Amino acid sequence: MIATRRAADTAIILIIMLLAWQALHQLVGATALPGPVPTLAYLARFVPSERFAENAWATLVCFFYALLLSYGIGLAIGVWMGIHRLSGAVGEPILISLYTLPKVTLYPVVLLIFGLSLSGRVTFGAMHGVLPVALLTMSAIRNIPPVYLKSARTLHLSGWQTILTMLFPAALPEIVGGLRIGFTLTLLGVLLAEMFAAKQGLGSLIINAMQLMQAEEMLTVAVVLFAFAALANALLLWIEHRLHRRV
Repeated sequence: MIATRRAADTAIILIIMLLAWQALHQLVGATALPGPVPTLAYLARFVPSERFAENAWATLVCFFYALLLSYGIGLAIGVWMGIHRLSGAVGEPILISLYTLPKVTLYPVVLLIFGLSLSGRVTFGAMHGVLPVALLTMSAIRNIPPVYLKSARTLHLSGWQTILTMLFPAALPEIVGGLRIGFTLTLLGVLLAEMFAAKQGLGSLIINAMQLMQAEEMLTVAVVLFAFAALANALLLWIEHRLHRRV
């Protein structure tokens, strides 16, 4: 029953979005915003092409490495600052200040260090995802009831045993929420990096289509990215809800 209701709600939202898209198309014209039908027809031709596949693969590779860095570094910082209260008290204001800083202002520094390479795009993408993962992981560990730590000391568990068997499972639902936000922001960072300084990738396709006034291609790539991000977020949200139910 719940699954059927969610499917119906999703279908209604999609229909509303398509109607709004068509209304905007009628308002601004085909040059600025192609309609849904021509865009989807172009999508059916463009997505199977070799050009799209090469650029999509370049984005996926970059995003995969950036996501590994975001999750690995973010979880390490979050766990450390969540367990060590003094480190968290000192580091949290710094992380929040860095989080509010527009990352695009740091991209010239990234380019100077790494150049127009894969490592530069990976670094810039990871910069967007590390901080939310770290902050939400730290908050999740801080919210664990103190009785868990007392139980760990009573059982004479080591630091790693406490983290792996008590802290991490107890904080996992909130941590997954941080991973979901980190996923979206890392993807955004990778696409921005490809728009600014890359010869391949979906971000590069978007900026090239914009410069050449190829609105259908630009919208096609945007639709593909929207579908990918929506499906990934739906999966992570489903996992998060299941974990909350278990807790």
